Amino acid sequence: MLERFAGLTTAHVADACVRAGVQVRTVSLTAVAGGRVAGRVLPAQHVGSVDVFLEAFESAAEGDVLVVDNGGRRDEACVGDLAALEAAAAGVAGIVIWGLHRDTADIAAIGLPVFSLGALPTGPLRLDPQPADALSRATIGEWTVTRDDVVLADEDGVVFVPADRLEELFGLAETIRDTEHRQADEIRAGRSLREQVSFTQYLERRAADPSLTFRQHLRAVRGAIEE
Repeated sequence: MLERFAGLTTAHVADACVRAGVQVRTVSLTAVAGGRVAGRVLPAQHVGSVDVFLEAFESAAEGDVLVVDNGGRRDEACVGDLAALEAAAAGVAGIVIWGLHRDTADIAAIGLPVFSLGALPTGPLRLDPQPADALSRATIGEWTVTRDDVVLADEDGVVFVPADRLEELFGLAETIRDTEHRQADEIRAGRSLREQVSFTQYLERRAADPSLTFRQHLRAVRGAIEE
């Protein structure tokens, strides 16, 4: 999965979701280390103790990505270097945190891809009851994800897609990528993007039919840009 994703970006995949009619589920997170990650979601709802991660690792498959739901809290860090080391030892491919991390330098040295909302020295100062579904679902931003989802992350952020649509979305994303690369090459060669997408024609058609959108026009001329 990571090899296939290596030639793509989360932007390509998000655009592919639009084209396929799949809900676009993205969040803005920053890479702490590692740069890119792709794998099946291994959900964990954090309630103040690292034990939920250790329990998740008990059932982890090689290449899974730990997706940590800490409610987007910014008053505590919920993942540190020991959790990252244990994740790597369990065969987990990366960690995505809807919350904060700490031990930034040590995590960077470990090299496991970790994405979070930021860093804070303070760890959890509370311990709440663990929900019954703590290991079966995680809410990240406005999205709830499960083991039926795949998470892809890079420098632009994170996108979640249904595992059973992954091959279709990868194929569409590769088509979008190839179109955009060709368009970029033509711009560098002196042929403007406006010329490539027949923008003058679009303006003329829109004047005659104000309901026409640029996205509809792009699809007609097999452009990319927006999706």
